[in-house]
Amino acid sequence: MTFYHPAEGWSREEIEKAQLTRLRISVQQAMRSPFYGKRMAAQGLGPDSIQSLASIRDIPFTTKADLRSGYPFDFVTVPQAELVRLHASSGTTGSPVAICHTKADLNTWADLMARCMHMIGIRKEDVFQNIAGYGLFTGGLGIHAGAERLGCLTIPSGAGNTRRQIKLIRDMNVTALHIIPSYALYLGSVLKEMGLDPRELPPRIALIGAEPHTEEARQRIEYLLGLKAYNSYGLSEMNGPGVAFECLGQNGMHVWEDCYLLEIINPRTLEPVPDGEVGELVLTTLSRKGMPVLRYRTSDLTRIIPGPCPCGRVHRRIDRILGRADDMLIIKGCNFYPMQVEQVLLSFPEVGQNYLIVLEETDGMDQVRVQVELRDDHFVEDVRALKALQQRIAHRLRDEILFTPKVELVQTNSIPKAEGKAVRVSDIRKQG
Repeated sequence: MTFYHPAEGWSREEIEKAQLTRLRISVQQAMRSPFYGKRMAAQGLGPDSIQSLASIRDIPFTTKADLRSGYPFDFVTVPQAELVRLHASSGTTGSPVAICHTKADLNTWADLMARCMHMIGIRKEDVFQNIAGYGLFTGGLGIHAGAERLGCLTIPSGAGNTRRQIKLIRDMNVTALHIIPSYALYLGSVLKEMGLDPRELPPRIALIGAEPHTEEARQRIEYLLGLKAYNSYGLSEMNGPGVAFECLGQNGMHVWEDCYLLEIINPRTLEPVPDGEVGELVLTTLSRKGMPVLRYRTSDLTRIIPGPCPCGRVHRRIDRILGRADDMLIIKGCNFYPMQVEQVLLSFPEVGQNYLIVLEETDGMDQVRVQVELRDDHFVEDVRALKALQQRIAHRLRDEILFTPKVELVQTNSIPKAEGKAVRVSDIRKQG
């Protein structure tokens, strides 16, 4: 096995030794920022407080609200002249989250992303098409830098303009690409409309991430595009993509533990959960200079996959993101996540690439209506056949989420498509 970086081959002992050293350095560096300087002093904490990796639990969590309250520079630890790039993510309300990088930070990030891509077989001989948004979104520039670091001919095609994307893929003999899952599904449907056989196109590898997706979605992407699709995980607060990535085994994502310290906690009790149990992912940067972040609550739900990976790397693996702690929906006394709905829908071959979960109110009661696009060849005029399919989907959903939603079958392209990440839930209860 060929490693891109020596740390890929480290033993558990080597990883944890490096983590402890780097955690102390990161704490010391973080305390140079206005935010952590005040917080850590108030807690009586400092680098000397870190006696073992378990000492991380003495440090308070950092939340998105904290990062927003410190906008724009309260988390920065170096003079502004040493900063060379700023990324920002923002929600629908409040201040955005600004993430600042030094040149060394960007080099580390590019190496991490190159490490991910090398792990799944991408080499300098590959032509890489980055079908992702650039700008303040970290996915575009982060993965672009990794591809260039590997030496790939890199095409910054950006998002949208699907037929132009396909033309570039064919003309430039693109062998690897980066694409968000919902757009990959749409791209596959356009290939079919154009009468193109994906197995006759050059791409053999796709990097997919930026939005939670199920194994059923990945399998459908692989079929529609005729390639192998590998799951990627990252978030702006931790640089962006490159935090964790699947190896060739496609059984969980290796977190690069030489650069990140991970914890899985119960989001209600805030206590650690055993390996294999689902909880909220908490991350600490171990190699960032301009803006280290300590114990960041990601809100992403996952689990540590127990046991060794056949690939030989001992960097621990996390499962695909199952949803967000704040995405849980409660209807009729039942808790469920949108990902559970997707898992059921995409197991039906008749279902197309898009769906929408509509939360509405009827006679003072919360209701769920699931709009499901059908593939054109299954949207027939046989009312009985459609009714039977509708009932089968509703029954399968009931088995998964413990209540029966209303299922509405619609034609392909009936549900509006969002720019960027797909919108899967529409809550109109307060509007009704």
